[in-house]
Amino acid sequence: MADYFTNFSLIVPLPDEAAVQYALDLAEQAFHIHMGDEMPDDFPASLRDVIEDWQFDTDSNEPSNGRGLWLRSSDGGIDAVCAFIQHLLGRFSPEGHVTLEWANDCSKPRVDAFGGGAALITARKIKSISTGEWLHRQVSRLPKPQPEASVVA
Repeated sequence: MADYFTNFSLIVPLPDEAAVQYALDLAEQAFHIHMGDEMPDDFPASLRDVIEDWQFDTDSNEPSNGRGLWLRSSDGGIDAVCAFIQHLLGRFSPEGHVTLEWANDCSKPRVDAFGGGAALITARKIKSISTGEWLHRQVSRLPKPQPEASVVA
């Protein structure tokens, strides 16, 4: 049996300690909802649909590296982490952006187990692409092979 992983690690800059505490409290609340607690009425609407994908850890970043939030996972949660970052940008940095890269990995050499992707997140939009999608686009742009002409004798 093989174990599959989706790894990412990034720091989301935040303007002050109050913003960091807000983000930590919201992440903890989302984790508990993911684990089965009741969702409160005031929980952000933009995060409600991604709770089942909430599979990442959240900690405050060391002040020596700049104020922010450290988000990381080896279990995935790409949709949830993108939505969470977008929510934080909308609240604290409406003109800002965050980039995210992730890697898909496997404990055994399976042909379908490796790849990754990237996302550009703003307060208004999330643009993402997987390596598989990028490869498919590139192959579809290649010239189509021409059939060989038959020679009539």
